[in-house]
Amino acid sequence: MDPFDALADSVRRDLLRALASGPARVVDLAVRHPISRPAVSKHLRVLTEAGLVTVEDRGRERHYALARSGLAPVRALLDELAALRPPIPESAFDALDLEVRRTAHDRRVGADAAPDAGRPQEESA
Repeated sequence: MDPFDALADSVRRDLLRALASGPARVVDLAVRHPISRPAVSKHLRVLTEAGLVTVEDRGRERHYALARSGLAPVRALLDELAALRPPIPESAFDALDLEVRRTAHDRRVGADAAPDAGRPQEESA
């Protein structure tokens, strides 16, 4: 399964967040969600198939852990997107600030110079 498809579900993203702090059993993960334990198990199966989670049987219990290497395709996409559009340099913000101040000043000066410019002139008889 594609990791992006697995990450599309909010419950699975929450499970990954929980597993980021360390391995956990299904029962421990299920108490954090308003869904049944079998439903949590199904979500964990999807995450395992996507390579985002590993599972280890310890006796009668299954312990799940985050497989950080499974996030490599996601990280690669984010890095690619970040490289496509460089961040806006600070100098661009300085230039924008200067232009905004200049425009505001020009409007104030223009309004002070012609206070009656928008009113019709009265005719003298």
